[in-house]
Order: sequence, then structure tokens, then C-alpha cells
Amino acid sequence: MKNVYSATGLILLAILFLALTILGGAALRGMRVDLTEQGLYTLSSGTKNILEDLEEPVTLEFYFSEDASADLPMVRNFARRVQELLDEMAEQADGELRVRRIDPEPFSEAEDQAASYGLEAVPVGSGGDSLYLGIVGTNMIDGLEVLPFLSPAREQFLEYELARMVYLLSRPDKPRAALLSGIDMDGGMDMQTGQQREPWAIHEQINEMFEVESVTAEDEALPDDLDVLVLVHPQDLNDALLADIERFLAGGGRLLAFVDPYAESAVPANPNDPMAAMNMDRGSDLAPLFEAWGVEFTGDRFVADAGLALQVNTAQSQRPVRHVGILGVTADNMSSDDVITGELDAVNLASAGRLDLAEDSPLTLQTLMHSSEQAGMLDVERLQFLSDPSELIDQMGATGERYTLAARLEGDVPRAFAGEGGDSSEQQAASGNTSPYALNAIVVADVDMLADRYWVSRQRFFNTTMLEPFADNGDFVINAIDNLIGNADLISVRSRATSNRPFTLVESLRREAEQNLRATEQRLEAELAETEQRLTELQQARGDTDLDILTEEQEAEIDRFMEQRVEIRRQLRQVRRELDEDIEALGTRIKMINIALMPALVTLFALAMAWRRRNLRRARQERRGKAA
Repeated sequence: MKNVYSATGLILLAILFLALTILGGAALRGMRVDLTEQGLYTLSSGTKNILEDLEEPVTLEFYFSEDASADLPMVRNFARRVQELLDEMAEQADGELRVRRIDPEPFSEAEDQAASYGLEAVPVGSGGDSLYLGIVGTNMIDGLEVLPFLSPAREQFLEYELARMVYLLSRPDKPRAALLSGIDMDGGMDMQTGQQREPWAIHEQINEMFEVESVTAEDEALPDDLDVLVLVHPQDLNDALLADIERFLAGGGRLLAFVDPYAESAVPANPNDPMAAMNMDRGSDLAPLFEAWGVEFTGDRFVADAGLALQVNTAQSQRPVRHVGILGVTADNMSSDDVITGELDAVNLASAGRLDLAEDSPLTLQTLMHSSEQAGMLDVERLQFLSDPSELIDQMGATGERYTLAARLEGDVPRAFAGEGGDSSEQQAASGNTSPYALNAIVVADVDMLADRYWVSRQRFFNTTMLEPFADNGDFVINAIDNLIGNADLISVRSRATSNRPFTLVESLRREAEQNLRATEQRLEAELAETEQRLTELQQARGDTDLDILTEEQEAEIDRFMEQRVEIRRQLRQVRRELDEDIEALGTRIKMINIALMPALVTLFALAMAWRRRNLRRARQERRGKAA
């Protein structure tokens, strides 16, 4: 009878467990705990603000092929993640965001509709089935935004792409931006093929986010009703246009300017002409305005930084070398207090200049990006015929000073063009146009950071080009424009989209070892030059005509050099070996922490709890014994 009761109890417990599991699943549906460091599975405050500010309904249709993905568990898991995020966004929008899930089965009207929207059909399996995994967004006024294919490899960008789609659909009128570029950001014409090159990725993003009006250096006035002005590599601007730019800023307009002492991305009119590339002016400046504002910009020198130098490959070297003119600015060298850079991880620059304020400048300068303390200034002429970037390390002298590479400028500034362009001096004076005005501008001392090769790679996926950022250059630019026009909602979403986690300690070890390596190489070159000079002197001292016959002194000198060369090569190998050992030791320590530390902590916690329970049990037994 006791066994029967025991079996019955186990069955009842099993039934109770299943019932509680089902009830708990229904009651706690949609409830999750996000334990990731960056809260990757929790809606950001920017996304919540965008959803809460929706005034008219927005519809997102999620096209996903159920049958075609039956044998693709990773794709199905990602689709479930997309659906969960959409549901969470719809709940946050309080009815203003409508989410529909559509299965575009083969030869159905849904499939025809997906194709008409431009969604990508990915062939899967051997049966010729097509997989759809895209989103179509619409609003009440025929607005349309399409994500042709959601790649599982870009899951970290998912929230930003959805928030951006909702944001664009919620704004019938995009902010108006004027873009003046002295460089072919729109791709330009390839003179060799006669075809149009692809526009820069940042040019495409600016055009997607804003209503862009193009301005050229020959124009004499800006378009009307602008929200922000973007200047990229401004060269030879006429006074009338500069005066109109000043009028725009004096009227409350905002400015984002990219100037450069040496724009390596600039292309001459005829790329096949070596003299054109050699003689072209690669520098840009806003000298008349900067002078009036009290802004100092190094137009003929660039910042060389051994602490932030990135590795590059050269034909002259078999291994990558550090280029002190190409900088990887990390979060430690960006302002954590400014919304533009606060959440960025890395921005890559090339031959950037230095920004500073004159002593009598009325402006306040808030640094957004700066160099490390291992930086110095070099003339841009050093870059023109540079074949080996490692030579720059020997030429630069670190000053211990941090140079400003990008800054926010604010304050009341005097006019540089009072009396020019449109109104006479008397008219401007009568209307008060000669008085100082409040400037709100962001200036970056580099143009190359906008070029694709410094921050993004393009991947072709069927008929769609997918961008894979490896740095936050694009986020910096869009953040800056959004901030200048007063929109901060997308910034927090965009900034956390890329979770680049560089191994900073490993990079530090590499830089230290490379500096030791460079010092050893320099010593080898110096001893080689000294030995060759000594051999030349010995030959001249002999005065013999037969130079193929060496004296004992020359042979001893050569033998000594050979021994030195073998010893120095051994030292070079030892430096490389120590570098590898340091990195391997670091990796071993990290593995030990990940593999052993957490189980050890759990075990110690369990032992402590068991010890505590035992002590409590013993104390209760003692109290009972005393009571008895």
C-alpha cells in the first residue's frame, strides 16, 4: 500500500509540474531577463521614445518563409528573435505600431507581393524553394520603407534598422541638409571604364536620412529652409558663398564641417596622369571663417600618433607595419559625456589635422576626439612620396600632448563678411547684422574618415549590397547631424548597434613589442651602415687594383659583421617569440577565468550555503535538546 501511495504521489507531482509549467508559460509570456552587458535584448530609450511619439499608425509586415526554413534552425531562431522584437516594439507603441507576419508560400499572392516590394528570394535546398526574410513598412500617406533581407549575421543591427524604419515612416518631412563636397562622395566617373563608381556609404546614408540639397563651390548662395549645412573638403569657396554661409549660421543654422591638411581620398580630375596627382592641392580649410572665430587649424601639418597607429600592408614590407598617420581612435580618446561619441567604440582617421582656439577666441571648444600622448606633428610633405610608413615613426617626436581631432564649437562670434553679399554695409548695420551671432558647429580635422575603406566593407548578397561596418565612422557622422538638428532618439539606438570589442590589452602588447622590434631593426641598420663604411675605408687604404682579394683585416671585419648580424637576427626572433608568448599567456589567463573561475565561484557558494544550513540545523537541534 505504501508503494502505491508513493507511485500515486509521483504521478500527481508530475501532473502538477506540467500544469505549473503550462500556466507559467502562459502567465509569463513575453517576460524576459536581459543579462547581456550592453542590454542587447532590451529596447533602448531612443527606440521607446520613437515608438511613444508615434502620432499615426505605422505597419510593419514581416515576410518569413516557414516551409523553406524547416531545415535551417539558425534562420528559424533568428526569425523568432525578429518576431519577439517586433512584438515588443508594438507593445511599447500602444497600438500605433501594427505588426503582421506573412508567409509567402510558393505561387501565392503573398509571394507576388513580396517580389513587388523588392524583397530578396534566397534559394535554399535542392527543390528550388525560395526563402524570404524581410520587412516592409508603410504609413497612412503611402510612405514605404523596405528591408529586403535580414541577415542573421547582422543581428546586432536589428533594433537600429527597425527603429530607423519606424522613425522614417513617422516623419512625412525629412530634415533638409545642404551638402557641399569638394570630393567625389557620390562616386564620380571612372575614367578607365567610363562607368559611374559606387557612391560612398556615408553619402548614401545621409541621403536616406535627410532631404539633401547639393551645393558646389561655384554657387553664390545656399538653398532656402535648411536645417543643417554639411561641408566636406571645402576648397576655393567664393566670398559670396562664404558670406551666405555666415548668414545661415547667424540665423540659427547648424554646421558640420570636415577639413583636412592632406585628403588622401581626393582623386585628381585625370587619375591616369601622375603629374595631376602630384600637383593637386589635397588640403582644405575655412580660413576666413576660422580666423573670425579664433579657430586655429594646422593646414600644413598632420597628427602622427604612435599610440593609436593602425597596421597597414605595404608592398615594400612582408609584414604589416604601423602607420602613425592612420589612427584608430578608441573610446578612451573620445568624449564619453557627449551624446555623439558617448557610445562609440572606434573611429578611424587618416592624416588628420589639429584643432585649437586662439587666445582671444570667444568660443568654447569641447573636444570630441583627441590623440594619445604619444603624438607629434609632421609636415604633410612627408606623405606625398611615402613608400614605407614605418619611416614616419623615426621622424616624429612625441610631445606628450593630446591633440584635438574633432570638436564642438559654441559661443558668440563676430562676423567675417559684414557688408558682403546682398545687403550693403549700411543696410546690415541698420538691421543689426554686424553684431556677433551664436555659433553652433562641429568641426572634424579629417576628410578621409568618410571614405569607405576606413570604416566599412561592402558585401554583395544576390542583388543587394550589404554594408559591414568595422568602425563607427558612419555612426559619428549621422549622430552629429541628428544632434545638430535636435534629434537624439536614434543616436542611442545607432550607437549601440555596433558592439566592437577590441582586445585593447593585446593591442598594447603588440605596440610595445613592435617598438622594441623597431629599435632593434634601427640598431641593425646602423651597424650595417657602419660596417660598410669601414669596408670602404679599408679598400681605399689598400690602394690595390684587385679589389676581389681581401686582406686579413677586411676578412676579420666581415666575420665580425656576420656574427653581429646573426646575433641581431636572434634578438629579433626573441622579440617576436616574447610577443607571441605574452599574447598566448594572456589568452590562457582569459580561458582560465572563463572556464574555471565561474564554476569555482558557484561551487564555493554552494559549499557556503551547505555549511550555513548545517550550522542552522545543528543550532536547532541544540535548542531542542536544551528544551527537552
